[in-house]
Amino acid sequence: MKNIVILISGAGSNMAAIVTCAEQEDWARRHGARVAAVISNRADAAGLAWAQARGIATAVVDHKAYASREAFDAALAQVVDAHAPALVVLAGFMRILTPGFVQRYAGRMVNIHPSLLPAFPGLDTHQRAIDAGCTLAGATVHEVTPELDHGPILAQAAVPVLPGDTRQTLAARVLSQEHLIYPRAVREKIQALAAAEPQ
Repeated sequence: MKNIVILISGAGSNMAAIVTCAEQEDWARRHGARVAAVISNRADAAGLAWAQARGIATAVVDHKAYASREAFDAALAQVVDAHAPALVVLAGFMRILTPGFVQRYAGRMVNIHPSLLPAFPGLDTHQRAIDAGCTLAGATVHEVTPELDHGPILAQAAVPVLPGDTRQTLAARVLSQEHLIYPRAVREKIQALAAAEPQ
């Protein structure tokens, strides 16, 4: 069984979309994959209770308890590795990971970013798209590499930027597409990892 470990910091709506898709499509039977754990850097992350209610293992690694980014990432890696992940999925995980952590899961860690990369890496993407006069915005699923928001692109979805849009209205439109493309991209990545294994 290929274990998927999802990292969240808040409500975990993308995590929920992935778990729901995995259940509805029976990934365990069809792809030999399951969401094995949901881990957060915040004990108050609402997504933890959602995952627990579905019988998924959860854990908290509080970044504030560690003196350095490296120390936090080392502790996080220990918790992640306890679930023997085939794939690590960042779903609203609001921490910049160290190069060492990224290299540990090279080729098997993915993220979703709320812009059409390579446009607008980093934060505040929706307001930046509006301020730049973009007519399209969207979301990108990509592999995680040491350079922030620059890994190989796995999937994208575009939405129109409408007259009068605010960052909130645009964010909501983009999020609805994230919930569609992220589960599909995770499933396809798991299939690709399986296909690459020696027979």
